[in-house]
Amino acid sequence: MDNKSNIFSSFVKYTGQIRRVISNIVKPEDVDDIVQDTFVRGYEAELKQEIKYARSYMLTTAKNLALNHKAKSAEKLNQSIEDLSQSPVSLLTDNFEDNFESKERFLHFVKAAQQLSGPVRKCFILKKVYGLTQKEIANYLQISESTVEKHVAKGLLLSVQYMESIEQSPTRDTQQTVKEFKSR
Repeated sequence: MDNKSNIFSSFVKYTGQIRRVISNIVKPEDVDDIVQDTFVRGYEAELKQEIKYARSYMLTTAKNLALNHKAKSAEKLNQSIEDLSQSPVSLLTDNFEDNFESKERFLHFVKAAQQLSGPVRKCFILKKVYGLTQKEIANYLQISESTVEKHVAKGLLLSVQYMESIEQSPTRDTQQTVKEFKSR
């Protein structure tokens, strides 16, 4: 039996065990990616050198990949929390009118996002408010990256149109504008 079939047969034989090791460390939605990465790493390593104990190597690789993934997730979460504590833009203004207009524009944005359909709204908010990548959103919502891209684009287009319609007619009743916009 050659080396290439050794890592492959070990992977097939011990996939359940590899999954259990990984699932004890990371969230269930991340297990498949790490299992796949474990195989790829094992296969690449076997191309460079002989792996005598394939099972042990793959379990150790899986455990390390899972721990690295968990550490990166924790770091990203901490970074996100730190980013929230320090606003990139000064929210304090000297001018009351500027402050009022800024809050009013934000409220228009919130109303624009509220009028989006469920899946479009979820993708749009995860992308524009939380700053997730398309891949992260696709994994989180369990949809394709292409669908995420289309939902975000649609959400952006409809939100811009909504906000422009509100800003062009400031004296009009907001409820009337919402009704007209939803009928599009």
